[in-house]
Amino acid sequence: MILSWLLLPMISSAKTTFSYYKCVTGETTVYSQHPCAANATQHTLSHSNPEAPPPDGQYTKTLNNIERQQLILRLKKTLRAKKQQAAVLGRKRDEATRDEQRRVSRMMEKGERAKTLNEVKRNIKSINTAYLKEVKILNKEITRLEKRLKRLE
Repeated sequence: MILSWLLLPMISSAKTTFSYYKCVTGETTVYSQHPCAANATQHTLSHSNPEAPPPDGQYTKTLNNIERQQLILRLKKTLRAKKQQAAVLGRKRDEATRDEQRRVSRMMEKGERAKTLNEVKRNIKSINTAYLKEVKILNKEITRLEKRLKRLE
């Protein structure tokens, strides 16, 4: 009797396990009970109810939906980060332009002022050129991410 009371917690904590394979090919992810490609990775699900039967069917659709939802979440976070990065670039450009314009407002002689004014114009032009180049790259990434997100949703 005492022995059965001691073994009861061990029996109730028994785990049932089920293995499945995950194969990533190109743009799709496939889950299967059997290895589906050379790059298949084996995963194991377990639960602590020993009386529950192991899954008898393939849950590929459910697992693919979970994977798709995770992809959508990651894409949204990346998209938000890229938009924030574009906003930061704009603020940095504005700050650099203001700094250059402040140089002109200082007290100077006419010759020195004209020279400084030309230098400031060149600097502002180079600042804007660099900004436009970086923003163009970011906008391409943002549109690519938005298209991919739209396709997944």
